[in-house]
Amino acid sequence: MQKALIVILGPTASGKTSLAVALAQQLDGAIISADSRQIYRDMNIGTGKDLAVYGDVPYFLIDILDAGENYSVSHYMHDYVKALASVRALGKQPILCGGTGLYIQAVLQEFNFHIHPGEQTAKAVVKPDELIFGIKLPLHERRARITQRLHKRLREGLLDEVAALLKRGIPAEQLIFYGLEYKYATLYLQGQLDQDTFFARLNSEIHRFAKRQMTYFRKMEKDGIHIHWIDGLMPLEEMVQSILHHPEAIFQN
Repeated sequence: MQKALIVILGPTASGKTSLAVALAQQLDGAIISADSRQIYRDMNIGTGKDLAVYGDVPYFLIDILDAGENYSVSHYMHDYVKALASVRALGKQPILCGGTGLYIQAVLQEFNFHIHPGEQTAKAVVKPDELIFGIKLPLHERRARITQRLHKRLREGLLDEVAALLKRGIPAEQLIFYGLEYKYATLYLQGQLDQDTFFARLNSEIHRFAKRQMTYFRKMEKDGIHIHWIDGLMPLEEMVQSILHHPEAIFQN
């Protein structure tokens, strides 16, 4: 019997990767990323790849393009199908993990993308062999984690990472297009923002981004995707067990 697809989603800084990896370790799984920026090589700190967390868990759709290359949802769907086939061929439990709602919804509702943007159709009902889990945090906790993580990324060398991309010839306009850390770090390095303004505006923008992510997830639910929400304040092991023992956990043998 084919193993069901497990989806782990949630806003930025909610702990999706750690949960997906811990679950994969329990289920002999492999992770397919659903992150629109982790596809790019050398964009590591700003996108929070945390590759060391994966250990020996196989992962797909991370570091597949050079920074600056164009990529669309239709490209993602093409690459996702190939990645899923690879996971199936390995006999692994497929786990889709990320916070890019459009990518996740495209997978779950099988969007058919045409040549012109906006021309898409979608099946209304998620297939029965898919289980979607979302990590939900109280607003104060989410905000605290975002700010703490931003401080950490700056200590780890976020500005050096962006400076290296600029030095390599990636246009500033392209990095600004990627948004969030790459946008504001570029503006700071170009002298358009002082240090305090850089941090304050970036921090605020990440909070707004997390809010938009949650809004998109609620839209997904209205579109017929049932998300089982997990309390993100629980210890990691408890979150894993809540998935393993979920009454609809048809992925278990």
